[in-house]
Amino acid sequence: MRHRLLQSSRLLLSCCLLLLSMPSFAAAIPTAGEFPPPVALGKTLPGEVVDLQQRRGKVVIMTFWASWCGPCMRELPVLAHMQRVVGKDALEVIAVNWDEPRAQVVDFARRNRKLALEYVLDSKGKAAAAYGVKAIPLMFVLDQEGRINTVHQGYSEESLPGILEQVLALLPEHVRMRPSQNANTDGGG
Repeated sequence: MRHRLLQSSRLLLSCCLLLLSMPSFAAAIPTAGEFPPPVALGKTLPGEVVDLQQRRGKVVIMTFWASWCGPCMRELPVLAHMQRVVGKDALEVIAVNWDEPRAQVVDFARRNRKLALEYVLDSKGKAAAAYGVKAIPLMFVLDQEGRINTVHQGYSEESLPGILEQVLALLPEHVRMRPSQNANTDGGG
């Protein structure tokens, strides 16, 4: 009996050590000042791989979202409107879907054509894991060098003026001073 107890204890200890040595599924959320994790975000609806390195020179807002997420549904139209007003040449919004089937994302994009966002499918969850996504919406604002400037978890209308100020501060002066592009269009969907 004592021998079995000792074997069981060793087995339990071995299992615990193994679990502690395994990497966790989701990494920590990257913070301001860091470069984003070196993983592709996924594929666009037409099937192109999205790499943030190719977006350098622009301010990029990347948000993880899902169609069942109420706060995400309030955030996406605001981000789309911001992109439309500033101009996609200077500000690009990338909407990375979190764990929904492709057909559902395609349907959402069709029903919300006015949003004109870059929808990305992270079908294997690699980007979500690399960015530490455990809850959505999770937004990253990247400067023109591709470095994370700010991270926003969740969504609230009270935070919008601050986010807008942060994004405007990252834009080059000539972009801030030019007239709004399509400012008269609404941001709704």
